[in-house]
Amino acid sequence: MGISVPSFFKERKFPFIFTLSLLLVCVSVLLFTNTNTPDPLFFYSDVHTSSSAQPIVIASPLPADTSNPITVPPIQNGPVWDETSIPVSVNFNWRLCTGSVAVDYIPCLDNFQAIKALKSRRHMEHRERYCPQPSPRCLEPLPKGYKVPVPWPESRDMIWYDNVPHPKLVEYKKDQNWVKKSDDYLIFPGGGTQFKEGVNHYTDFIEKTLPVIEWGRHVRVVLDVGCGVASFGGYLLDRNVITMSFAPKDEHEAQIQFALERGIPATLSVIGTQRLTFPDNAYDLIHCARCRVHWDADGGKPLLELNRILRPGGFFIWSATPVYRDDDRDKRVWKSMVALTRSMCWDVVAKTVDSTGIGLVIYRKPISFVRYFKRKENKPPICGPKDKKNSSWYVPLSSCVTLPPRSSWPLPWPNRLTSKPPSLATNPEAEEMFYKDTIHWSALVSDAYANNAAINWSSVRNVMDMNAGYGGFAAALTDQLLWVMNVVPVHVPDTLSVIFDRGLIGIYHDWCESLNTYPRTYDLLHSSFLFENLSQRCDMIDVVVEMDRILRPGGYLVVQDTMEMINKMRPILHSLHWSTAVHKDQFLFGKKGFWRPGRGSSKS
Repeated sequence: MGISVPSFFKERKFPFIFTLSLLLVCVSVLLFTNTNTPDPLFFYSDVHTSSSAQPIVIASPLPADTSNPITVPPIQNGPVWDETSIPVSVNFNWRLCTGSVAVDYIPCLDNFQAIKALKSRRHMEHRERYCPQPSPRCLEPLPKGYKVPVPWPESRDMIWYDNVPHPKLVEYKKDQNWVKKSDDYLIFPGGGTQFKEGVNHYTDFIEKTLPVIEWGRHVRVVLDVGCGVASFGGYLLDRNVITMSFAPKDEHEAQIQFALERGIPATLSVIGTQRLTFPDNAYDLIHCARCRVHWDADGGKPLLELNRILRPGGFFIWSATPVYRDDDRDKRVWKSMVALTRSMCWDVVAKTVDSTGIGLVIYRKPISFVRYFKRKENKPPICGPKDKKNSSWYVPLSSCVTLPPRSSWPLPWPNRLTSKPPSLATNPEAEEMFYKDTIHWSALVSDAYANNAAINWSSVRNVMDMNAGYGGFAAALTDQLLWVMNVVPVHVPDTLSVIFDRGLIGIYHDWCESLNTYPRTYDLLHSSFLFENLSQRCDMIDVVVEMDRILRPGGYLVVQDTMEMINKMRPILHSLHWSTAVHKDQFLFGKKGFWRPGRGSSKS
């Protein structure tokens, strides 16, 4: 029997019908979205982001003998990297680097023509930077048998020998527990010349000697001078201490390359005639264990450089034979060190010897500048206006004392990461900009980068931010099992002091030149609006070649920039057989493969 509309409402059957209709609508929507679901946040394809269900063309070129692109089904569980050829609008004639150092070529440190022409090597001039002009555009060959690196944390203790096939240090330091070879691996037992019972015993000894050091809370940012294979810094990571380990490229073959392959922060540098590429008052603690630096040389310039970069109230730990031996040579060195440190107003806060017979002395830099004006002699003199603060890019070492600023020690870690940095400008606008920058990067990394299925974060350990700003990108990643080298380019406003205040590490650099690091040392390179200004100073091709040099095969590139810059960069990356993708007209993503050109030349 039919039901009239009035009786339908009167009998209150409409809720059932309404509910049934709503269910039908929901089912229809689900069925529709199941076949037309947009992919996750980023598409790693040769086209911009799209919700089309058509097959996607992946922008990863193969060698030129493959002409047709490979297509893959629509991505449902995250972007897929695939090998495909795409047309490249510009011809590049890539060739392999040649010569005895081709596999580990560092252009600005391996300029043998410039080194040969040096008039003196007395002050380690032959270990400093001499960048060739024009920049070389060859590609470093892979070591024979190169493999995907051992992941962290296993890599701290073992790496593939074929990735860093240098046996000299194994033989040279075989009795000091630096490194050993075992089958296909290099093993790092955690020992060293001064770490006879291991690094953990040594760092425990330091903290017991001076409890105020309080690893990972009061002391967060450390510099290890002449670091060897960087086991000191590697083990301090367990204590929430981030250590910049550095040493020159010298006869201790590939020690910094070992450190980076292990996943430990490190850089190539030397205390020679030029300032280190760090800001003033940066490090909480500086460490030297038999680092072979003559601190009193040239009027004490090497130690005065440490004074420049050591934070007021910071510590210098020196573990060397003059501290605990009494032969004539060691006595002379110790006497000279006493005179120099007193003239710099440094205090000896501890001097001791541990159970293994290894001794150390701990100095502390003054907090106040007043003490320097109370010295009997103005020697070394106080630095004047010409010694510009934080100026350290190709700047000669100074023979003067840098006065400590009127600023406090940062808050204990981890509070210092997000609190106002002591070196930040005092005006309210700067503080507001800093906090906004922190919020911006926290949101961007959380929403876009960290949850991006296209990046296998478990394979990412060594990260470089090429234009770090306040270090917001690195700060947002501190909970991950990785570390970030923050680079402040020399042609942008200087924010590196803020980065160190936050408990992070970094360097100054000019991206128109090659970086002081070995090939294949970073897993991910990141930059935010770097290239527009940079492209006015140097050729984009040279910058991309340098990125290809320092990124490991299988590593990632994340660039935020204008589409003009992205469109200039993509053809170069494609010619190098990288996979690329663009998202929202401002993000370029790339992934480097294992491709290298054949012997001679190879056109793409």
